[in-house]
Amino acid sequence: MKVSPLRDKSYLLAKKIVAIYKYLVLEKKEFILSKQVLRSGTNPGAMVRESRSAESLADFIHKLKIAQKEANETLYWLELLKDTGYLDNKRFEDVYSTAEEVMKLLVSSINTSKKNLKK
Repeated sequence: MKVSPLRDKSYLLAKKIVAIYKYLVLEKKEFILSKQVLRSGTNPGAMVRESRSAESLADFIHKLKIAQKEANETLYWLELLKDTGYLDNKRFEDVYSTAEEVMKLLVSSINTSKKNLKK
């Protein structure tokens, strides 16, 4: 399988989000926000994987834009969890930095694909 930093980093984000979810549910007994961050935080990896089967370059871009929206939503939930005391700084920084990296990779991939679409 070809090396893909976006695929690898978005999968790593999903794994970290699952760990955060388990922590929130088991340790903090938080059941609402944790489901939100689980849903949005695992979606970018799924959309990146799905983009590999895109029917066209436009479809590929569309799937990555959905992943970008979900990654942005994940940043929001992580910030809220930190600011409300559910996540300490260490846990927050670890997963937040990964989510930011995924966002940057998605933006770059979308921009490159849009340029290729215009050719």
